[in-house]
Amino acid sequence: QVQLVESGGGLAQAGGSLTLSCVASGRTFRYAMAWFRQTPGKERQCVSAISWSSGNTYYADSVKGRFTISRDNAKNTVYLQMNRLKPEDTAVYYCAADSSSILRIPFKGDYWGQGTQVNVSS
Repeated sequence: QVQLVESGGGLAQAGGSLTLSCVASGRTFRYAMAWFRQTPGKERQCVSAISWSSGNTYYADSVKGRFTISRDNAKNTVYLQMNRLKPEDTAVYYCAADSSSILRIPFKGDYWGQGTQVNVSS
């Protein structure tokens, strides 16, 4: 089993920045990782993903140019740097891991974190 714990959520003003972190623990293996977000009544959406080697990344159109995904495999941690935040970025953000090391889109999350709330005020 793999446990994923997100942190870094909170309140930001429009135009501001937040950085989310996700630490993986438990059974370690080479896995691609992703950040999803969800708002009430809507499906969970993949906003960004990254392969094990960091050689391949994916961004949803809605966050391209504003969000940056990165990872530190020595720390089993993936980050999501969110800049120029908009009120529509308000959501619960989830970290997910795919048991494959390569990046596959649509991203198949085999493991999920509990989520961290991000609120962006206008």
